[in-house]
Amino acid sequence: MLKLNVGFTKKVGEANYGSRGAAVNLELELDSSLVGDADRLKERIRHLFGLVKASVDEELAAGAGQSAANSNGHASATGNSRVTGQSNGRRRDGTRAATASQVRALNAIADRRKLDLSALLTERFQIDDPAGLTITEASNLIDELKGESAGNGRR
Repeated sequence: MLKLNVGFTKKVGEANYGSRGAAVNLELELDSSLVGDADRLKERIRHLFGLVKASVDEELAAGAGQSAANSNGHASATGNSRVTGQSNGRRRDGTRAATASQVRALNAIADRRKLDLSALLTERFQIDDPAGLTITEASNLIDELKGESAGNGRR
């Protein structure tokens, strides 16, 4: 018997320096006669590798977050608000909640830019606490607010 091990590992980057990964390793025994038939052996390896790769890709696609649907408009610099709620884990609807780091980042950016974070969150998401955002909404908002400050000549 011939023992064959086929594996595939993939890691994908996410916003705010996050990442997700998946790995599949498949080990099986094949008829040792395949050693003498290199073309059949290669074809078998390619087929198994394709199955393993497809499984990893499907797993990563299934875990991908949904983008925020209502993120248009701009913040107004009318005041300063610091909201300190934190929420990690999953919300009741199954989406991942904003991380504590994202909540801190939003508060810091709002402080630095003298934005009324509560007003912005109410206008955009009908909430007043950044901990109520999904991880994707928080990430998109951080990127947008950072982009606006970069456009003012600051980095």
